Amino acid sequence: MRRIVIWLASTITIVVLLFGYHTSTNKSTSAATVPSASAPTATSSPQAGSSGNSSNIKTYTGSVAQTRWGPVQVKITVQDGKLSKVTVVQEPNGNRRDQEINDQALPILIDETVSAQSAKIDMVSGATVTSEGYLQSLQAAIDEAGI
Repeated sequence: MRRIVIWLASTITIVVLLFGYHTSTNKSTSAATVPSASAPTATSSPQAGSSGNSSNIKTYTGSVAQTRWGPVQVKITVQDGKLSKVTVVQEPNGNRRDQEINDQALPILIDETVSAQSAKIDMVSGATVTSEGYLQSLQAAIDEAGI
């Protein structure tokens, strides 16, 4: 009888601890953890607006984030101080599985980035390595853009 009571108390304690555990939502990576192969670059191209006023459209390319599955690099387009577009310049593509993961994960990361207007987005489950590289390169481009 005593064993059953101890077993039940232990089980309840473990279940309570598991449900009470909160995972971290801070997914940012430090620039020192992954070396970069190139510095961010910026280019600009003016585009005429419909009202005759011109608005500046500038692109910034983030540094290459070397991940264990391959390089990740993004380019952002900033229009009137807002992030309007994200393009993935390089992505891990060493095998068919990498391509499947990136085909699913990168559109999600891009959509979340444009919606959030920052690199403070969630990583995609199942694409952790690519997500970390994406966020590092994205942050470098955003820092260069000053937004």
